[in-house]
Amino acid sequence: MGRHHHRLAPARLIPARVVPAVGVTLLALLPLAFLAVFFVLPVGGMLVRGFYPDGAWDLSGVGEVLGRDRTTRVLGFTIGMATLGTALTLLLGLPLAFVLYRLVFPGRALLRAIVVMPFVLPTVVVGVMFRALLSSGGPLGFLGWDRSWLAILLAFVFFNLAVVVRTVGGMWEGLDRRAEESAAALGASPVHVFRTVTLPALLPSIVSAGTLVFLFCSTAFGVVLTLGGLRYGTIESEIYLLTTEFLDLQGAAVLSVIQLIAVVVMLALAARARSRSEATTDRAAARSVARAPRGSDAPLLVIAGLVVAFVLTPVLTLVARSLRGGSGWTLEHYRALADPSATTAMRVSILEAVQNSVSTAVDATIIAMVLGVCVSIVVSRRPRRAGARRLVSVLDGAFMLPLGISAVTVGFGFLITLDRPPLDLRTSAVLVPIAQALVALPLVVRTITPVLRSVDPRIRQAAAALGAGPLRAAWTAEGPVLGRPLLAATGFAFAVSLGEFGATSFLARPDRPTVPVMIYELIGRPGTDNMGMALAASVVLSLLTVSVMGLVERLRVGSVGSF
Repeated sequence: MGRHHHRLAPARLIPARVVPAVGVTLLALLPLAFLAVFFVLPVGGMLVRGFYPDGAWDLSGVGEVLGRDRTTRVLGFTIGMATLGTALTLLLGLPLAFVLYRLVFPGRALLRAIVVMPFVLPTVVVGVMFRALLSSGGPLGFLGWDRSWLAILLAFVFFNLAVVVRTVGGMWEGLDRRAEESAAALGASPVHVFRTVTLPALLPSIVSAGTLVFLFCSTAFGVVLTLGGLRYGTIESEIYLLTTEFLDLQGAAVLSVIQLIAVVVMLALAARARSRSEATTDRAAARSVARAPRGSDAPLLVIAGLVVAFVLTPVLTLVARSLRGGSGWTLEHYRALADPSATTAMRVSILEAVQNSVSTAVDATIIAMVLGVCVSIVVSRRPRRAGARRLVSVLDGAFMLPLGISAVTVGFGFLITLDRPPLDLRTSAVLVPIAQALVALPLVVRTITPVLRSVDPRIRQAAAALGAGPLRAAWTAEGPVLGRPLLAATGFAFAVSLGEFGATSFLARPDRPTVPVMIYELIGRPGTDNMGMALAASVVLSLLTVSVMGLVERLRVGSVGSF
C-alpha cells in the first residue's frame, strides 16, 4: 500500500503540470493581443474622438447630448422595444422549447433546424423579408404595419426565437425528470409541477436567454435600419446616423458609452445565469428521457405549430415575391442580378458579390477559429485559486463583448484608428474579415467551451500520471470529443460571417461589396425592379447560410446557438 500510495502521490501536483500556468498564459496572449488591437483600440479611438477632440478632455457635451429630445426618444424606444421583444420571444419560445426538446416525434430535427435558421440569417435579409410580408402587395399588407414599430417587434421575435429555444431547450432536455415524476405521483397537477419543480430548475437558462435576447434587441442595427428608416431609431442606428450623416462624434461617443455600460451589465448577468445553468445540467444530465406526445400536450403542440408557421411565413413570402414580376411568375429578378448594368445600385454581378462574401467569410472563419480555440481552452479551465478563477471569468466576459458592442462603433473605429503606420489598414482587404471574425469569435467560444468543460479533469490527470506531457495529456482527454464541435463552430462562424452587415457596411470597398451590402444598396433605391432584385439576392444569401447551418445541425452539437 505504501508503494502504491507513493506512486499516486505525484498525481496531486498534476493540474500544475498538465496545463502549466505559463502555457495557459501564452495561449491567452494571441487572442488578447487581437482583442486589444482590433477591438479596444478602435472602440477607444471612437471614444477619444468624442471626448478628447482637441487634445483636452471635453465632457461638456454629455449633458447636452443626454438632454436632447431625440436622445430621450431613442433611449426610450430602444429599452421599450427590447423589453417587449424579450417578453414576446420568451412567451413564444418556451412552449416551443418544450415541444422540440422534451417530446419525440417524426420531423423534430427538421423543425429544430427551421427554428435556428432565422438566427443565422443576415439582419438585412430579415428586414427585407418583413418588408415583403407587410408592404402593400404583400400577404399581410392589409394590416398597415409596414414601416411601423410592430414590424420591428415581429422581426426581433423572429430573429431571437432560436436563442430561447436552443438555450432553454438544451437545459430542459437535460433536466432530471425524477423530481417531476415524484411530485406528480404525490398528486400535484401538471401546472403545479411546472411551477414548483420545473420552472425553478429552468430559471437560470431563462434568465440567460432573456438577457441575451434583450441585448440583441437593444443593439439591433440592420433590422431597424431596413424596417424603421429614420422614423424609428435605436441606440445602434442612432450611432450610425450621428457618425455618417451628422458627423456628431461626441453624440455618437456618449451613446456608445451608454451602450457599453449596458452591455457589460447584461453580459455579467448572462454569465452568472449561465454558470448556474451549467451546474444544474452537470448534476442531472444522466437522467434525461424525452417521451412521445400525449393528449395533454395538445395546447403546447398547437402553440408550437403556430410559432413554426410564424417563422416560415416571412421566408416563403420572400421566395414567392422574388419570383413575381409584372407579367406573373418569372426569373427576371435573378437574371438581372447577373448583369451589373441592370441598375445603378449594383457595381458588380451577384456572382462576384457571392465570391466576395465567401472569400471574406472563409478568412474571417479561420481567424475566429484559431482565436476561439485558444480562448475556449483558457476559459474552460477551472483553477483552484479564487483569484485565478475570477481572472478566467473576466477573460470569458471580455471575449463576449464584441457580441454586444455596436458593430458601427467598431467599424467606424477601424477607419479612424487603423490609419497610420504600422497599422495603416484603411485600404487593406483584411479589415472586413477581421471585423467579421470579431462578431463570430464569441459564438465559437460559446460552442466549444461547454464541450471542454464537460470533460472530466481526472482523465487529464490520469494521462499525466502515466507519463504523458501536458499537451499529450490534454489531447488524450479532450481530443476525442472535439471533432464535431470544431466542425460545428467552423460552420456557425462561416454562416454568421456571410451575413454580417453592421461593420461590413463601413469597411467594404465599393468595388468589392458583399451580398448583404449589395442588398442594402438595392433596397435604398426606388423602383420595383430594385426591390425585386433585393428580394432575389436575399434568397440567394439565405440559401447559402441555411445550407451551411443544415450541415452544422447534422453534427448534433447541442452547444451551437445556445448561450
